[in-house]
Amino acid sequence: MLPASGLNAAVESADFITIDPHKAMMASSLDKIRVKGGTRLNGTIPISGAKNAALKHMCAAMLTGDAMQFTNMPVRLKDIQTLAALMKEMGADITLRSDGTMFIQAANIHSTEAPYDLVRRMRASVLIMGPLLARFGEATVSLPGGCSIGTRPIDLHLDGFRAMGAEIILEEGYVKATAPQGGLRGARIAFPKVSVGATENLMMAATLAQGETILMNAAREPEIIDQGEALIKMGAKISGLGTSEIRITGVKSLHGIVHDVLPDRIETGTFMIGVALTGGTIRLQKTRLDFLTSLVGPLQRAGVTIETEGADVIAHRNGKPLIGTDIMTEPYPGFATDLQAQFMTMLTLCEGAGMVTETIFENRFMHVPELQRMGADITVHGNSAIIRGVKKLHGAEVMATDLRASVSLILAGLVADGETIVDRIYHLDRGYENLVEKLESCGAQIERLSNQPAV
Repeated sequence: MLPASGLNAAVESADFITIDPHKAMMASSLDKIRVKGGTRLNGTIPISGAKNAALKHMCAAMLTGDAMQFTNMPVRLKDIQTLAALMKEMGADITLRSDGTMFIQAANIHSTEAPYDLVRRMRASVLIMGPLLARFGEATVSLPGGCSIGTRPIDLHLDGFRAMGAEIILEEGYVKATAPQGGLRGARIAFPKVSVGATENLMMAATLAQGETILMNAAREPEIIDQGEALIKMGAKISGLGTSEIRITGVKSLHGIVHDVLPDRIETGTFMIGVALTGGTIRLQKTRLDFLTSLVGPLQRAGVTIETEGADVIAHRNGKPLIGTDIMTEPYPGFATDLQAQFMTMLTLCEGAGMVTETIFENRFMHVPELQRMGADITVHGNSAIIRGVKKLHGAEVMATDLRASVSLILAGLVADGETIVDRIYHLDRGYENLVEKLESCGAQIERLSNQPAV
């Protein structure tokens, strides 16, 4: 357990990061990225902690008043800073350090309301609801925002809370949830479809509920396993992590811990696809390949060599042509929807053709028109896209439509003739830490163009 007194002592003389998501969002909203194509990627890239795990750990810190310490946190991401600002507004004491360490203590929470102005910036804010409801018996959370990649309703979250005895009222764009007298009660909850967010939210809520909660058809993502393992270290009783049935027996209280966040598999996969496109060899430090098996197979079929060396992954393609192959996005352990846009970009230069089928989100082909502006040959039929390889892409001005689409356009720029300008990169800042610097260190000709208005 990390004692409460350790919070301030641990951060003395540290290199702090200021939490100001409003200022950061304004600064990055007008920025662009310029890429000049034609350079192979060769070098070493350190992989950041997983955003999709880090955000949930932050929410889980609201389950206790003890001090929490997280390492390997992607502290420069806008989503991390937005959630930190939200939690500070509620009364949490949060410190971000440039070495990826985060300290959180939620001992003096004075508000259980998550306002629209911050929640609208990212969907993950809704995951504060489970911890607040479980620990304080109430939560008022604005309906979420985030990327425009589909209608991602939170009905499954709310239905689960109702099954645990909560009263839910939707009013003026807010969800107002109240636990019954005596707190939430354990329940058997069968999800009609796999939902990562609902699994995470209800698992957190169930840790302090009375009795046993069983989540059936639960999501199995590595980030959920990481979250569950951290909760167990906090004193929670959880079994079945990594399976479709998770059992949680509620306890009276949880305590503080120190936890190292697992590496970001989406960032890892993005750079693997990047070297597949450009050629060269990159070493990805401190990551794991075991939760990317659905990507490794298609990449190897396409002509990429992938090896592991300790905690590093080495991806290599020199001289071999890319071969067209098919993928279909599915819940984990299937092909990750968060890697679909990047993989489609790789297929634009393959020999022959490949098909991409998207089964998770209905609006996740919005990057297609931008790739077509660069010369890609892509035909969309419903939720499938046929990509016929072309000899080369051409630099153009393009616009990012969501987080993963933004990085796919940068990857396209790495191999396009001439110069590519990617606009609306604030999406990118939400999920990729130091992307420009990491690519530049491997030889990419890439720079961020600051376009802030005159004061």
